Amino acid sequence: MPGLDLTADAALLTQAICDVESVSGDERRIADLVEEAVRAVPHLVVRRYGDTVVARTELGRPTRVAIAGHIDTVPVNANLPTRFVEEDGVRTLVGRGTVDMKAGVAVQLKLAAEIAEPVPDVTWIWYDHEEVGEDLNGLNRLLREHPEELRADFAILGEPTAAGIEGGCNGNLRAEIRTFGKRAHSARGWVGVNAIHLAAPILDRLAAYEPRTVEVDGLVYREGLNAVGISGGIAGNVIPDECMVHVNHRFAPSRSAEEAVQHVREVFDGFDVRIVDLAAGARPGLDVPIARAFVDAVGAEPRAKYGWTDVARFSGLGVPAVNYGPGDPLLAHADDERVPVDQIHAVEAGLRAWLTGA
Repeated sequence: MPGLDLTADAALLTQAICDVESVSGDERRIADLVEEAVRAVPHLVVRRYGDTVVARTELGRPTRVAIAGHIDTVPVNANLPTRFVEEDGVRTLVGRGTVDMKAGVAVQLKLAAEIAEPVPDVTWIWYDHEEVGEDLNGLNRLLREHPEELRADFAILGEPTAAGIEGGCNGNLRAEIRTFGKRAHSARGWVGVNAIHLAAPILDRLAAYEPRTVEVDGLVYREGLNAVGISGGIAGNVIPDECMVHVNHRFAPSRSAEEAVQHVREVFDGFDVRIVDLAAGARPGLDVPIARAFVDAVGAEPRAKYGWTDVARFSGLGVPAVNYGPGDPLLAHADDERVPVDQIHAVEAGLRAWLTGA
């Protein structure tokens, strides 16, 4: 197929990238196209790790920023190829990946090619397997095997933020809360102990729980503790001897991962608690000069990121990081994914102004 034209309008480049299907695990074609396009740019030093492409400026600037975006999507559901539509006077690109997050990737590729002498040195990163497990995530793999590629003074992840700035992110914890009973024939239920019935206090505690609203570095994060699944039972005529309530805790970045675990264990004191997934959050980091300059250049009022994103990987390295990209995050993964063209151009203008000092 033809290569990517990095001189094209960012919305047309978004369409071209989206129309290359790249569901997680099938990123090779889009990674090949990205690599081919940026290797043709003389001011970039390009390296490839699997299906992750890294392109760097090496100008000897006193500061370096990392700007990253993932090239994979969730599965397609009759929403490719993309198409432009006009909705209430707003031109919109509709289709898989337009929001999460190939519009952001298109802007990054265009600016990587066009800005030969940015004010800071820039490490551009386009990585694979973001939409699947932690062990496959391309940015996490880079962190493990080539951490030098992530060293920076500030980082931007092109996740959809409707062209606003979302600082840091909440942490994420998943736990399985179990109860144990004794099996018996349901016709003689009094002989057994029903583990599902024993789970009622778990649900009572969740229903009564009042999540915190926490201010961190000037941004307000909302926490949550919710049942997201429940399982138990063996057969229609057997008293169950085990029940599991799957609980998800979203916690403000002021709380460490270890403190979040302790909190969940306190809430469910007396029950069997098993932590099955844990990811620390990321503080906004907007108090450092380079971050303040970014906010001033973009001209948007920062807000908190409630979900977890890969900014936490940079934060874990001591690199302050924000989310900034086109598209409504509420439409990510939706079958009617769509991004306003104006938002693509707004993010392009904001990043360009900051990187060039214009």
